[in-house]
Amino acid sequence: MMESMEGLPEVVSRDAWLAARRELLAREKELTKQRDALAADRRRLPMVRVEKDYVFTGPEGEVRLADLFHGRRQLMVGHFMFRPDWDTGCPSCSAGADEMSEGHLRHLATRDTTFVYVSRAPIEKIEAYTAQKGWTFPWYSSYGGDFNYDFDVTLDESVKPIVYNYRTAEEYAAMGQGGFEGDQPLERPGRSCFLRVGDDVFHTYSVYARGLETIGGSYYMLDETALGRQEDWEEPRGRAAAARGAVPDFAS
Repeated sequence: MMESMEGLPEVVSRDAWLAARRELLAREKELTKQRDALAADRRRLPMVRVEKDYVFTGPEGEVRLADLFHGRRQLMVGHFMFRPDWDTGCPSCSAGADEMSEGHLRHLATRDTTFVYVSRAPIEKIEAYTAQKGWTFPWYSSYGGDFNYDFDVTLDESVKPIVYNYRTAEEYAAMGQGGFEGDQPLERPGRSCFLRVGDDVFHTYSVYARGLETIGGSYYMLDETALGRQEDWEEPRGRAAAARGAVPDFAS
C-alpha cells in the first residue's frame, strides 16, 4: 500500500524548490546577521562583581567559585535541576547533559572557558548519578548554600520573592502563565557566565527557559560569554588577547 503524502511538504520541480530555498536562505542570512548583532550586544552587557563567598563541594572537596574556573578566564555554570531529596537528576537536564561531550569541553577550554554543572543535591548523590550515566564533565554540589537561590534557579518564597527568567510570579500570572505551584523550593534550569579578572569574579550573563536551547554547539555557548568566540571579525574588537580567524577547528 502506498504511504500517504498528506501533511508532507509540497512536491515541486527542482527549479521551484531552488527558488523557494533561495528565498528562505535570504531570511536565514538576515537571522544570522541579527544573531551576530545580538551576541555583540550580549558582550556589551555590564557585569556585576560577585561579593559573596560561595562554597561548593566537588570530587576534590570544598572549593570556592574562583576554583571552578580551573585556571581559565571564563566560567559557564549549567544549573542542573537536582534537589537534595531526589535520587536522580531532572530528565530534561539529563538529556541536555548527554550532549555535553568531551569535545565540547575541550573546544571551550581552547577559548579559555570552563564549563561545569552545579546542583543542590549532595555530592554523594551527584557522583552516584554521574557514574550511572557515564558522564565525565565536572559537577559540583551547592548543598546548603545560597548559590542556586541567588541565581534564581531554586525558587522559594520563604527565602526571597520568586523571579524566574527576569519575571516575577505576579508578572507570569498577569500573562496567564503559572508554573510556580507545588511544594517549594522549586527547581528551574538555567545557565550563568562568569569572568575572572585577577582575583575578582564577575557575573556577566544568565539565561533561562527556552534560551537554554542554544547549548547545541560550542560557538553558541561562547556567544553567551563576555569574550565571545574570540575571533577577529567579532564586535566589539580588541577584547580577546589573541583573536583567531573564523576557522571553526578549535585548535589550541
